[in-house]
Amino acid sequence: MGLVALLYAAMKWSKAAYSETIPQSATAYERKSETDRSKYVGDAACLSCHQSQSLSYLHTSHHLTSQVANKDSILGSFQDGSNVLMIVDPAKATAQPGLFFKMEKKDGDYYETAATGFGTDLTTRTEKIDLITGSGVRGVTYLYWQGDKLYELPVSYWRDGRQWINSPGYENGSANFSRPVNPGCLECHATYIKALSPDPLTNSYDKDSLVTGISCETCHGPGADHVAKHKAASAAIVDEAILNPAKFSRDRQVDLCALCHNGIQREALAPAFSYVPGRPLSDYFKPIPSDTAEHPDVHGNQVGLLQRSRCYRSSETMTCSTCHDVHAAERPAASYSERCLTCHKWQSCGVAKRIGPKIKSNCIDCHMPVEPTNVIVSETGGKEVRATMRNHWIKVYPDARMH
Repeated sequence: MGLVALLYAAMKWSKAAYSETIPQSATAYERKSETDRSKYVGDAACLSCHQSQSLSYLHTSHHLTSQVANKDSILGSFQDGSNVLMIVDPAKATAQPGLFFKMEKKDGDYYETAATGFGTDLTTRTEKIDLITGSGVRGVTYLYWQGDKLYELPVSYWRDGRQWINSPGYENGSANFSRPVNPGCLECHATYIKALSPDPLTNSYDKDSLVTGISCETCHGPGADHVAKHKAASAAIVDEAILNPAKFSRDRQVDLCALCHNGIQREALAPAFSYVPGRPLSDYFKPIPSDTAEHPDVHGNQVGLLQRSRCYRSSETMTCSTCHDVHAAERPAASYSERCLTCHKWQSCGVAKRIGPKIKSNCIDCHMPVEPTNVIVSETGGKEVRATMRNHWIKVYPDARMH
């Protein structure tokens, strides 16, 4: 879902950590590519030659992690009877004013309204939902434009229970429309947007520059030269005009995933959207100190947790792509057990004698359990909603339950 990137990344960014200069280790071409978007051609240019990957990629969480709000992308009910999030009923409010939110569709657009007060004496504020962040696997958070400034809306949709909730991190009982969406927040939810200020805490953008979702060129680099050379039938040099992460070293392959899947508690050394695939991530962010916690939080730390695993440390080739095909939608977790069995014999599992061969069908839920995170938490009324995510620290969990 990626909600926490929007909610907390801005708080972790530090102006002192920002540098308007590109790392000195970058070549002249890379320095130019980090500020010049003229060589980016968009996903449509990839379709004619890479149809299979392009069409399947449309259904991935990466591609869907941000979208323009419309009838196809919006989640949650905007119908009367299921479009109200009641925090305190104004009719029952006494010492403190009542508060509720109403989600509505008007003339093809979608809106969030906050209403606060006593009885029928209400003050309201309405904002149009312009953008959606999060793939919808867990839920989505909504954003709105105020001129050229981008803000987060106070109510999100949670798929579990099909419910409206306070956006994670918002104080229950408040109607806050002023949380800015900074470049560092958007870097993992969009391919690009041009900030109108070098300040990493800005939320002013050129709206027309927004490229939603994570596109092919986020991982493969600008494609204009590749397309031009391919059309010219310069087959011998086509591959040199595009980046192929499969040919990166293992460390650089993992760095590409770690850009967004290695936690948010890090300091930036370069502006958002300047990372060049294939370069060391340490050129763009200060290395994250080793997490010495006995049981680190599972959110946004997939790479760090994987690197703790004996499976990873014992292999010279294991990467995120060993299991995940970024061009295709995620499979059911248990199906990845086939990857475990390329190295491990099911008979060697400590519980194999008890449950027999059926153990082969699901290594994942025991050795990579789903756990709650302390990062994406919503307190709505008297109820707490907490996201759960799969722990990528592959190991034996003594309390794991077999099914």
